Amino acid sequence: MYKRQDKWNSELIWGLSNSNTNGLQAVTVGHFDGRYGGSNGAIADVGATMKMADMFYTSNGVPVNEDKTLNFSNRTERRTGIYTERFNNLQGYISSRLNFDRENRFYASLSFDGGIWYQESSPSSTDENTYNMQARQGGASTGTPLPITGYFAKKLINWKYTWGANNVVSTERYPWPNFRLADLYLLYAEALNEFSGPGNEVYDYLNRIRTRSGLKTIEESWTNFSNNPSKYQSKEGLRDIIHQERAIELSMEGSRFWDLRRWKTATVELNGNVQGWDINQATSALYYRQLTFFSQRFVAPRDYLWPITENNLLVNENLVQNPGW
Repeated sequence: MYKRQDKWNSELIWGLSNSNTNGLQAVTVGHFDGRYGGSNGAIADVGATMKMADMFYTSNGVPVNEDKTLNFSNRTERRTGIYTERFNNLQGYISSRLNFDRENRFYASLSFDGGIWYQESSPSSTDENTYNMQARQGGASTGTPLPITGYFAKKLINWKYTWGANNVVSTERYPWPNFRLADLYLLYAEALNEFSGPGNEVYDYLNRIRTRSGLKTIEESWTNFSNNPSKYQSKEGLRDIIHQERAIELSMEGSRFWDLRRWKTATVELNGNVQGWDINQATSALYYRQLTFFSQRFVAPRDYLWPITENNLLVNENLVQNPGW
């Protein structure tokens, strides 16, 4: 269980105890409890993009476009959940190929149509026969509204969140993890790689995070499962791996906004389409069509800096407006 939102867990270095995580949960949770039918309290207007869903590794611990044993090239391909997948995918239910054979952090961070959503209030009191998402139109989990992309920000929800009949909800507030141990490890690994390149110490700090997530080491995963097996052995290749590792481990925690700017990769990453599934459909064939909801635009170098207000420019004639503004 990925419990980043547990109160004052041992990996929390700087927690914001006055943050409104109750309010965050109220607009994120989605309707994982189907016992009461559709619910106006099932608000999930905060979700994840398909790009974020793509970002997580396969179950082999490598990117979806690098795995040489698992094929994710056709995201509209559908599969039916089987018994051995029952802790992550609803058995007997059709979902996207993209939602199968993924790493543990994918299932702990995101929920989706056909996904399992374990909570402390599980009707069976176990992770067997527990909550699941059936988010197509008319499904047991349909609420108003749902995340437009079809991916729920499950990671932001405390596992003690419950609701009952008549939209009665109960939330448990938690300190927002402004800085935690995994972030420190990732920053240290990044600094080591930039200073001296790949080496055992860099791998060690990255593998501490991967091992906790149930993944094999970087060396094992890339050597055995990647179509670019030597990627981790070069500074540039390891840099890409570290960037993706940060995007996965710290997803939806607010780090990526700043990471893309300090890496100067925002002009690539933030110019593109925001995409997801067609959530207004009742059948899997129509639901699993990839739609574009918005086209992002990031202008470099302008958008790396914010404009200086005109009042400040008038007060101090030595100030010069940032480029492009």
